[in-house]
Amino acid sequence: MASLLESGERLFGTDGVRGVANLELSPDLAVALGRAAGLQLKLGPVVIGRDTRRSGEMLSMALQAGFHSAGIDTLDVGVMPSGGISYLTYQSGARMGAVVSASHNPAADNGIKLLSSHGTKLTDSEEDEIEARLRSMSTRIPTGHLVGTRFVDEGAFDRYLDFLAATANYTYRGMGVAIDAANGAAYKAAPALFRKLRASVEEWAVEPDGNNINLGCGSTHPEFLAEHVDGRIGLAFDGDADRLLAFDEDAHPLNGDVIMAIVARHMKAQGKLKNNLVVSTVMSNLGFRKAMASEGIDVVETKVGDRYVLEAMQARRAILGGEQSGHIIFLDRGRTGDGLLTAVRLLDVVAGSGKELRQLRKEAMTEYPQILRNVPVGRGYRLEGAETIWNTVAEVERELGDDGRVLVRASGTEPVVRVMVEAGSEAEAVGYADRIAGVVSTALAGGSN
Repeated sequence: MASLLESGERLFGTDGVRGVANLELSPDLAVALGRAAGLQLKLGPVVIGRDTRRSGEMLSMALQAGFHSAGIDTLDVGVMPSGGISYLTYQSGARMGAVVSASHNPAADNGIKLLSSHGTKLTDSEEDEIEARLRSMSTRIPTGHLVGTRFVDEGAFDRYLDFLAATANYTYRGMGVAIDAANGAAYKAAPALFRKLRASVEEWAVEPDGNNINLGCGSTHPEFLAEHVDGRIGLAFDGDADRLLAFDEDAHPLNGDVIMAIVARHMKAQGKLKNNLVVSTVMSNLGFRKAMASEGIDVVETKVGDRYVLEAMQARRAILGGEQSGHIIFLDRGRTGDGLLTAVRLLDVVAGSGKELRQLRKEAMTEYPQILRNVPVGRGYRLEGAETIWNTVAEVERELGDDGRVLVRASGTEPVVRVMVEAGSEAEAVGYADRIAGVVSTALAGGSN
């Protein structure tokens, strides 16, 4: 299997550069990427953190070597939730940040996500500029005292926890919280944070060994924490802790749509929802749209990807936006999706309203049955021109009428096509989703139409 650079395809997906560590995403590529990004900076430092994957230290060191070869110092914050890396980037005045993580992907994968000095993801054009520089590679080579070096930020963890704790308007004394840290970047931070806020904490998946990140646990395996909620509020994070899946006291899951609906209603009631506006993506449930309309809250939709949510939030001056997957952005406090910050904002509603989470969930919205199929496809496929797929989609949309919705899109993080169907009943949604997925599999399994 060729490295991502050798494949000739665009390096950056919707969430940075990802691939199988030491193969598609090699140390050589990490060095080249760091050097190309560093050559665009006049000064450092660059804040760099990672999740708990075995390959994380290898790729973090390689990435830092690339920045050093461009004359840029690095500030290593070690294992850190991606929201913490974002916070530490803009809080420290760094020129750039970097997250070494493949988020919810399996342990063998890894990724590199670059952040601006504001702690936000780079724009597509900024990534394209770095990639163009990487492929051409400048001949500028610093030597001697101009070579960059590595510093370790020993106080980074405590500063991030203090920041999160300060965003809470209440202590959570007497509140039972069950945490699933996915054996990932939140394995220390999440339990420490909620104990700091006086919650009664039970914790699972907090013993990372480099290979067990997301393995049968975390937000991608909700069935694990559901078994351990036991009347508490459940908080399940993914590998880099930028997303949150919550559970009410009955172990009923709350995805990003439901969490946003709960928080948006509370913020509006307090007069704190700027412009009465929430930004979501095309994946958001029809029930979310209807719930927001009933509250007089406007919804702006974007394509999938929290960078596009952020762009719309900034353009429309919104302070709340996110994705159904649990990436939620609070622009009054953060600059990117942060599962720990999201958990604090959700528990604040529970504490401030005096209601149990199960009651808030029922009041917030009614979810329409929604089925998602991830269809593996060959590399180099062309979804846009696959007429058999789009003809089938059109047929299903005609049959659903106004009582459902279909969305077919390419994943930006892995070689799959995502097929989503909403309908009036789960059986109907399953049938239509499987029908479209079968056509996608037949048309694109070989990487061409």
